[in-house]
Amino acid sequence: MITGAVVLTALPVLGVTGVSYLGTQSLKEQFVPAKPVDVLDNQKTQQALERQLSLIAWVSGLTTLVSAAMAIALSDRLLRPILKSYQTSTSLVNRLHCSPVVDPDETRQNELSGLETNLNLIAAELPNLLWRQEAADEPFQVLMTISRHIWESFSEENVLRTTVEEVRQALKTDRVVIFRFEDDREGTFIAESVAPIWPKTLWTTINDLGFFEAYRQYPHDQIDVMDDIYQSGLSDEHIGLLERFAVKASLIAPIIRNNQVFGLLIAHECSTPRIWQQLEIDLFAQIANGVGFALDHTRLLEQVDQAAEQAQLFTDITLCLRESLREEDILKMTVEQVRSALTTDRVIVYSFDADWYGTVVAESVVPGFPKALWAKIKDPCFAENYVESYQKGRVSATNNIYEAGLTQCHLQQLEPFAVKANLVAPILKDDQLFGLLIAHECSGPRNWQQLEIDLVAQVATQVGFALDHARLIQRVDATATQNQLFTELTLRLRETLREEDILLTTVEEMRLALRTDRVIVYSFDADWYGTVVAESVVPGFPKALWAKIKDPCFAENYVESYQRGRVSATNNIYQAGLTECHLQQLEPFAVKANLVAPILKDDQLFGLLIAHQCSGPRNWQHSEIDLFAQIAIQVGFALDHARLLAQVEEAYQSTELFRLQQSQYQETLQRQVLKTFQESQAVLKNLSAQAALQMECVSATHHQIRAVIDWVEDINSLIQQAERLQQPARQIVQSCDQSISQLLENISTLQNRLVQAVEKFQSLDRPARKLSEVINLLNTTVYQVKLQTLTAELEASRMGESAQELSSVTKKANAHVRQLEMEIAEIMPLLVDIQTQISEMSSVMKSEFQQLNIGTQLVEQTRSSSEQMANVNDDLSKLIAAISVAVMNGVEISDLVRESVQEMERFSRQTSEESRILSESLNQLLEVIEEDG
Repeated sequence: MITGAVVLTALPVLGVTGVSYLGTQSLKEQFVPAKPVDVLDNQKTQQALERQLSLIAWVSGLTTLVSAAMAIALSDRLLRPILKSYQTSTSLVNRLHCSPVVDPDETRQNELSGLETNLNLIAAELPNLLWRQEAADEPFQVLMTISRHIWESFSEENVLRTTVEEVRQALKTDRVVIFRFEDDREGTFIAESVAPIWPKTLWTTINDLGFFEAYRQYPHDQIDVMDDIYQSGLSDEHIGLLERFAVKASLIAPIIRNNQVFGLLIAHECSTPRIWQQLEIDLFAQIANGVGFALDHTRLLEQVDQAAEQAQLFTDITLCLRESLREEDILKMTVEQVRSALTTDRVIVYSFDADWYGTVVAESVVPGFPKALWAKIKDPCFAENYVESYQKGRVSATNNIYEAGLTQCHLQQLEPFAVKANLVAPILKDDQLFGLLIAHECSGPRNWQQLEIDLVAQVATQVGFALDHARLIQRVDATATQNQLFTELTLRLRETLREEDILLTTVEEMRLALRTDRVIVYSFDADWYGTVVAESVVPGFPKALWAKIKDPCFAENYVESYQRGRVSATNNIYQAGLTECHLQQLEPFAVKANLVAPILKDDQLFGLLIAHQCSGPRNWQHSEIDLFAQIAIQVGFALDHARLLAQVEEAYQSTELFRLQQSQYQETLQRQVLKTFQESQAVLKNLSAQAALQMECVSATHHQIRAVIDWVEDINSLIQQAERLQQPARQIVQSCDQSISQLLENISTLQNRLVQAVEKFQSLDRPARKLSEVINLLNTTVYQVKLQTLTAELEASRMGESAQELSSVTKKANAHVRQLEMEIAEIMPLLVDIQTQISEMSSVMKSEFQQLNIGTQLVEQTRSSSEQMANVNDDLSKLIAAISVAVMNGVEISDLVRESVQEMERFSRQTSEESRILSESLNQLLEVIEEDG
């Protein structure tokens, strides 16, 4: 590079020198004249030469300066990387040797040699440097491997077990344990990896207060290193604790979880004291720190899994609830599913009544604990203190009922059911507090987790939705059922035609539909007193049929309202504000609740349809009230219909009686007219009979003549057709004769060819038989070869190893024999098939030959018949000519007879027409007589 720089800087000098040389030569040429000149010209030339030389001198000087500057700049630029490399290598060599080996202030004349020296020193130190790097990377690799194994564990137990095993293997120590702090006074070894010869510490609990004072308040970055426990200034109690586990040296690092000291990662050397290296200490600290992060990660995974599991449980429970259509099934399924999901001892549904007292209406409890189903619990403080908060969605989680500040009254309600902890969530139905979903832990106190609290709250909400859904479905079903009942009962009422049947059907059907104790129809008289005219009552309760009830207040207070359609539903007669008089009328019939609807007949109040509940009070549902009112209206319509039918029946009976009287009068008049008519009709019948007889005779004669004429015409037509067909028949017979002759020649040729084919098939059968004999011979030969090879194998087996070649040849022969047997077995079916087909074809050809002989005979017979047909055709032509002459004579005679018959027919028709006119006149006379009658 330096040589290139020098050459590059010399180029301008060489260029200027060349230019100067050329300029000098030019001047010399100008200075040597070709011919003598004068002195003046010589002076001018001398001056020009001096100017030219001066210019060349200046240009040469400037060029030299520029070249020098360029050489200096290029040299500095080229030498700068070398100098920098020298300085860097010098610093690197000094750092490797930890002392100044090369003076960085040496002169530039020694830079290249110094750079070479530094490179040699670096090359000498490079193996040692690589060894150091590998030694430094090994703990990092171990840390990465252990960290990867720890992070591949997805549970706390696996993380701890993997940690102690990997750390003991990495440190090659006797024991590695993880100690977990339980509280301020004790802790437990929860994971251990120990050599088989040393004591085990797993699940050992430490209660040493001094131990906890020393380690519980560990700074998060402090590592306790003890190369020898007897020289570490430990107390005698602490040393005694370590001697129990044969500890000689230890290494302790804190495990931080959620920014709290979770426990300690401890390494024990039990055989001898041990000087822990700094790389081991750093690795141990980093692993302890990584274990804390891994525990946080596993806890997060567990929370995610728990959340997913809770979500799946919630989804399953919700689907099960939505599939249930009855309130009892919903509550039962809820307690079963929630107890299984929470793994708790009891889950109940506590339902409130109107006074906010409650009853356990559903329960799932572990066997061995008291049952609370159908228990009635009265808490006088609940309505005042808790209803509003539970209505707003309050969820209460009590981990220990004895540490929750509950009142003594509340504790006394829980203790009979062995409750130690509970979880309570409200169930809202129709946006009102229906009850509580309660989980009980009876075996002991329990710390309810937030996921469990959320699950119970969500399930309680879904139970409310499911109850609303079930209630809606029940209403829809009840409405559909009631509509069906209403339709069926209306149809039955419309089919009933008597008032008594209508009322009886109504009370029977309504008692069954409402499932009540009694249904009656109470009918009013003119003074608005009433009588029970129809009743259906459950056996065991008093009967009210035909009971007369006088209520002096009814006409004044209720007639007008019932006339307008008032429907009264009383759930409890003793809480409805009824008068004492009214109660005295109801009590003899054991009425506790009633439902009353008016029956209007002809738009007037006919009576009341009344349902009684006698077993106890009853909350009448809106659907029941609507059905009852509609049936009462339909009863009124049915009574109107029955009354109308009765009126129609009465009018029909009156009309029928009048019609009967008229019928009797007409019958008397008709008998008188008939007597006169019969006398006149006798003469008419005789005349009509004679005319009819003549008409029939004439008609018969005419038909017979007409038939003869038609027959003659048909014969004539047939004769003409026969004449037309006679000539084509002759031609057909001649053509058939020629065809039969040609057919006989073809049949003779076919017979000859068929005989030749039979002979060829018979000759083909001989080679097939020969082939069969050859195959049979091959089978015999194969059998003999098999016997020979079997004999050879026996000889080879007796001769032992000396006959291996013979055994090999025998095996090959057996293989060829088996192959030949297989090929013969494949050929035999084909040969049998060929022989069978040859035999069948020979039989078929012989049969065809016989059929051809029979066909030849039939053709000969057909030819003979054709000749006979020609002879008959000639005779038929002669007969047709004779018949044609006779038919023409018969046609002329038929025309004369037909004219005579037509004259007779006209006379008969005239006589019949006169008889018809006379008969019509008599019938008109009879009709007039009947109308007058």
